Amino acid sequence: MSHVFEEYDDLEELAARLRSGDPNEKRVVIIELANLGDPGAIPLLAEMLGEKDASVRQQAARALGEYDGPDAARALAQALVDSDSGVAAAASDSMAEFKDPKAADPILPLVAHASTFVRMSALRALKELRRQESLKPALTALQDADPGVRVQAIGVIGFLKLEEALPALRAATGDEDPNVRRAAVSALGFSSNAAVAATIADALTDGDWMVREIAAETLGKLSCSGERLAKLVKLLDDPFWQVRLKATNALGKLRATSAINAIAAGLSHQEANLRKEAAAALGQIGHDSALPYLEKSADDPDPDVRKNVRWAMQQIAIRKTTAAT
Repeated sequence: MSHVFEEYDDLEELAARLRSGDPNEKRVVIIELANLGDPGAIPLLAEMLGEKDASVRQQAARALGEYDGPDAARALAQALVDSDSGVAAAASDSMAEFKDPKAADPILPLVAHASTFVRMSALRALKELRRQESLKPALTALQDADPGVRVQAIGVIGFLKLEEALPALRAATGDEDPNVRRAAVSALGFSSNAAVAATIADALTDGDWMVREIAAETLGKLSCSGERLAKLVKLLDDPFWQVRLKATNALGKLRATSAINAIAAGLSHQEANLRKEAAAALGQIGHDSALPYLEKSADDPDPDVRKNVRWAMQQIAIRKTTAAT
C-alpha cells in the first residue's frame, strides 16, 4: 500500500483505493479528493455518503464542502437525513459554505421538508446563495412552528435586502420568540424606510434585553431624531450594561449632541467597556461641552479607557481648530 500522505492526482487511482481500502484508508483518500479541487471528485464523494461506516460518511460530507454547485448540493441534501447526527451536521455545515447560486436548485425544495433540522439547514444554506427565488419559501417559513426555522428564514430575507419583504420583517419583530425578534430587528437595518425606523425604535422597549441591544445597534446605522432619539437616550439607563453600550455607540455614530450629558454618565460606570465606549462616543460627537467630563476621566484605572479619553479630546481639538479656519 502506498504511504497515506502520498499525493495522487489520478481520479481513477483514487477511486480504486476508495473501493478496496478499509475505513481508515477511505478517510485518507476522501481528504485527498477534497484537496484535489477537481469536480470529477464529487461523484466519488457522493458514493462515500452511502458507506456503512459513519466516520467515512462524515468525512465525505465535510469534503463536499470544498466543492460547490448543484451536484455537491444534491449529494449533501441526501446526507442531511443520515441516521448519524454527526454526518447530518457535517452535511449542514458543508452546505452552508456554498456560494454558487445554482446550488440553490436542489436546496429550495428542502425548505418544506418534514424534518425541522433539514428545513433549518436548507434556509441556512440559501442565505449565502442570495437567490430571489428563496424569498417566497422563506416568507412561508416565517410561519413555521419552530423558532429556529423562523430565525433562519429571516436570515435569508435579510440577505436578499428586498423592500417587498419589509412588511414581513416588521411583523416578525413582534414574534413570541426573542431570538426571532432579535433577528428581525437586525435584518431591517438595510432599509432607510421611515416606517422601518419606527419599528426598530419600538424594539428599544422590548422585554428582552438582547432585542433592545440589537435595536440600539441597528438604529445607530440609520437616521434618527426626535422621539426615536429620545428613546435611544433613555436606554443609557437600561439595567443591562450591554444595552447601554450599544446605545452609547449608536448615539456616538449619530453625533447626538443632545445626549452628551447622558453619555458622559457612562464614564463613571463600573464596567470598563462601557466607560471606554462612552469616551469614544464623545469623541465621535466632537463637541467641546464634553471636555470637562473627559478631563475628569483622564486618570481612569483602565488603560483602554484612558486611551479613548485621549483620542476623544484630540478629536474635539481637531474639530475646534477646523471650525476656526
